[in-house]
Amino acid sequence: MDRATELELIREIVGLAEQKSAFLDADISHSPIRRYASVEQFDRERATIFTRVPTVAAQSSEIEGPRSFITKNVMGLPVLLARDDEGVARAFLNVCRHRGAKLERAASGCKRVFTCPYHAWSWTNTGELRSVPHEAQGFPHLPRAERGLRRLPVAEAHGFIWIVANADASGKPDIDDWLSGLHRDFRWLGLADHRIAAEETIEIGANWKILMEGGLESYHFRVAHRDTIGPYFADNLLSYQVFGPHLRSVLPRVSMPDLRQTPEERWEIRRDANLLYTVVPTMQFLVQQDHIMWFLFEPLATDLTSVRMATLVPRSAPDTDEMQARWEKNQAITKTALMEDFVLGEEIQSGFASRGNPSHLFGRFEGALNRFNLVVEDMVYGQS
Repeated sequence: MDRATELELIREIVGLAEQKSAFLDADISHSPIRRYASVEQFDRERATIFTRVPTVAAQSSEIEGPRSFITKNVMGLPVLLARDDEGVARAFLNVCRHRGAKLERAASGCKRVFTCPYHAWSWTNTGELRSVPHEAQGFPHLPRAERGLRRLPVAEAHGFIWIVANADASGKPDIDDWLSGLHRDFRWLGLADHRIAAEETIEIGANWKILMEGGLESYHFRVAHRDTIGPYFADNLLSYQVFGPHLRSVLPRVSMPDLRQTPEERWEIRRDANLLYTVVPTMQFLVQQDHIMWFLFEPLATDLTSVRMATLVPRSAPDTDEMQARWEKNQAITKTALMEDFVLGEEIQSGFASRGNPSHLFGRFEGALNRFNLVVEDMVYGQS
């Protein structure tokens, strides 16, 4: 984000506050309940989105240094992320190419060779088959090149390791191209120079889209968050912009409308607003004053989502007990507010069985919700 854009975004919010108006789309819109409650819809999303576009598998600081590795489940796939001897990130299915056992059971570590716990076949951290016990007798003429680990397309960018969760896909994903302009903001934020200071993962009994929608409007802030974050944010005031399939939203604090009394050269968007970046399909960044909250939504079923939430802080921030306590406190505050949304999400999900509504209704100041859902619909049905 350049300075001109930063000032333009602030002017927009200040202008809306002066007009006593929300940021409005042209029309109200409807979101069919099948988007959140249909098993068929979820299966189509899994087939057409989750395995076709880049998704984040890990933050770069989770595997630091040559020969480091972690194991993850990503979009339903068992994944082994490993750095080779030169520190280049690689991604494989965490599956033995002999009989399909889980190749690496440890959550993390440092290895050059991965050995299957079933029959001791082993592979290097670049995926080549290294050894096969009793190979000459049992597997004469074994085509070793065909039995390397199944590779996943992988790229490291902006402090994250991105993969395409499909072993049949090929090529290295172009992350900056996929981000459709948001990469400039991520460089402005110094996203690549952050580390995880605190994190946790929870499962919520609601569709992944319901949970992601929670941050895309501030209409509910003064009601659902009245005892937590609600008083700190302008009432029902949020603007958004589209970057390809992704969104950037501005969530102004109560202080931002008063900036009209302050010279523009002293305006700083991170001081008086949170920025929310929604990166399709299942990731959001909430940019706060001195840190960034990272949310990764892992769709497990139509009505079940794993949510990873982590506090990202600059690597240059002091690594002291006092600062760590501060980051953990911020993490707890964010989780408290999010759980207010997530409880509502679970209630919404359970209400679908009543068939009380054929669709959700999005007001003109909830346009980001409609945009997000239209992107998902286009990705699901435009590729069929």
